Amino acid sequence: MAAYEYDEGGVMATYFLITFLALILVPFTLSSFGGAPDKITHGCDCDACVEQRTRAKNLEGSLLAPRLSKKAYALAIGWAIFALAVYRASKMKGTSSVYDPFEILGIASSASEKEIKSHFKKLSRMYHPDKVKETAELTIEAIQDRFVSITKAYKSLTDETIRKNWLEWNNPDGPQTTSMGIALPPWIVESKNNVWVLGVYGLLFGGALPLLVGRWWFGNRQKTKDGINARSAAAFFKSITEEATTEEVVSALGKAYEWELPTPKKNTQALDAELDELDKTISQKVGQQYAEVKRLAKDANGDLHESRRRALILIYAHLTRLPIQSPALQTEQRQVILQTPLLLNALLNVSTARNWLVPTLSVMRLNSYLAQALPLNAPPRVRLTQLPGVSKADIDALTPRPREMTEVLSALQEKGDARAGQVQKAIQKWGRVEIVDAVFKVIGERIITPSSIIFLVVKLRLVPPGTSTEKKDLSVDETKRVAAANEKKDEEFLLTKGDAEDVPKGKTTTGWAHAPRWPTARKPTWWLVLGDEKQGRVVVPPIRISDIPYADSESERDYRTYKIQFQGPPSTGVFTWKVFVVSDTYVAEEANRDITLKIEDAVVDGEPSEDEISEPDEDSLAGQMAAMRGGQVKKKGEESEEESGTDDDEEDSDSSSDSDSD
Repeated sequence: MAAYEYDEGGVMATYFLITFLALILVPFTLSSFGGAPDKITHGCDCDACVEQRTRAKNLEGSLLAPRLSKKAYALAIGWAIFALAVYRASKMKGTSSVYDPFEILGIASSASEKEIKSHFKKLSRMYHPDKVKETAELTIEAIQDRFVSITKAYKSLTDETIRKNWLEWNNPDGPQTTSMGIALPPWIVESKNNVWVLGVYGLLFGGALPLLVGRWWFGNRQKTKDGINARSAAAFFKSITEEATTEEVVSALGKAYEWELPTPKKNTQALDAELDELDKTISQKVGQQYAEVKRLAKDANGDLHESRRRALILIYAHLTRLPIQSPALQTEQRQVILQTPLLLNALLNVSTARNWLVPTLSVMRLNSYLAQALPLNAPPRVRLTQLPGVSKADIDALTPRPREMTEVLSALQEKGDARAGQVQKAIQKWGRVEIVDAVFKVIGERIITPSSIIFLVVKLRLVPPGTSTEKKDLSVDETKRVAAANEKKDEEFLLTKGDAEDVPKGKTTTGWAHAPRWPTARKPTWWLVLGDEKQGRVVVPPIRISDIPYADSESERDYRTYKIQFQGPPSTGVFTWKVFVVSDTYVAEEANRDITLKIEDAVVDGEPSEDEISEPDEDSLAGQMAAMRGGQVKKKGEESEEESGTDDDEEDSDSSSDSDSD
């Protein structure tokens, strides 16, 4: 028979609370840590980048001064309650334990029956109620209970019946009443507290729980798989066209901030005044392009939403490198700029889903302009201001006017300018990509047939300005060995599942990029795109790549191989496409190469080739059709000569035979 008992001492309730908190806190804590942080220890070492990474680290907080979010505070409170519950549980005494007569008697479990009897007699003389005096701390009841416990333990080891009860029921008195504990204090079920208990239950399960679930459900429905608002994605679909200009891409980006940017707080007159001043300055510097972007960003009613306007002003203030005085606006600008990669990625997915090449490349290139804080479609001399401490006025003052970064470095060194050292540090880690090779391959096939699985194999390396890629001279045998080793690695890479081959140990790859005006430390990446410029189509969805190695003239393989898998066209023909490698960090530092895909019919074994088929006669139908196509035919005179030659050979042979017989 089972007896139900409420948790008078709160023991079970404490353990229930510990279990409940652990089930919630452990997964939430693990998810808050996210993935392992990038362990990047190298990159651009110019002072501007080092200072920028230091500022970003300070904004993100440190162990001594962490920047905690609401989730972090909630986790901290939860773990504090968990620790208190564990401490309380550690101080509680257990109400149940395994009955062990050896432990009660204080002897070893290997003791013999004679030793047990001897030890019991000794304990009886010590703890018999007639031998122990009652004190204030030791009552007569406690004395009697101790002696009874010792006696039961002795009988459990010597009396057959009691020993059987102990072994079978874990109690010398035999089976006991089963006690079922409920982890609730008794006051919860008392009749006088029914109204309050039911009220709390109603609020929790009838109000708070549905509210949390509904908020989670409808919040997820408002987000796309790219992590942006569904209305932002809808605006992207409506705004982007097949021949979208840069202005249209930026305006589409600005439209999204109506739903992505929180509504500005009230009493922001000072901020609005600074925004208006920035708006006027941008209009003067950028001109018609900025006016066109704002026009395209208006809604169907011709109104420019305040959030869109604020976002566009802050984006263009970043692109034109205008200083912002208000700390609140600086924080808002940081928030807007850091949202651009997510929004541009969603915009890129919209463009590639429609296979539009022009807007796809425009979205990719916009990432680099934002990373370097340069005006859109900046001319070559303005692009040189990516270098640290160099402005457009500095470039214009140099004579002759430089066109390359190395020319800027040489001019500064000739003048003895202190900035030359910083410029050199940036150039040494510059992410100028070079296509070493780009080919189409099919595993195990010499030719590419219709609808076959094709791999676009691209070999890339980084060649900073002024870097020499000339290899040392090798002997013929050494050249053959290197070529065979590289070909073997290429074949092994085709059989792997990854898009990029493993980086060789000890090979230097890209670390932190030179991007001193980006709000956080930035690791550069590139997009690998296969496109058809004539039709303006993306042939294969692009992939994003990183960790391209730097060129090394001493290395036999100073590049890294990447691949894109796709199914070939269903018909034969020659297709002329172009491979694009577009940087998301360095402006105008991209590479492209024309590439030709030839689709041929499969050659059946035993089928004669064109060389083995004789040419048709000139006066035959097949010969006339071949002549119309420009093919070769057999002339009638040639046939007569061949026949006469054959006849002459036969006559000569007959004559020889007759002579021999004579």
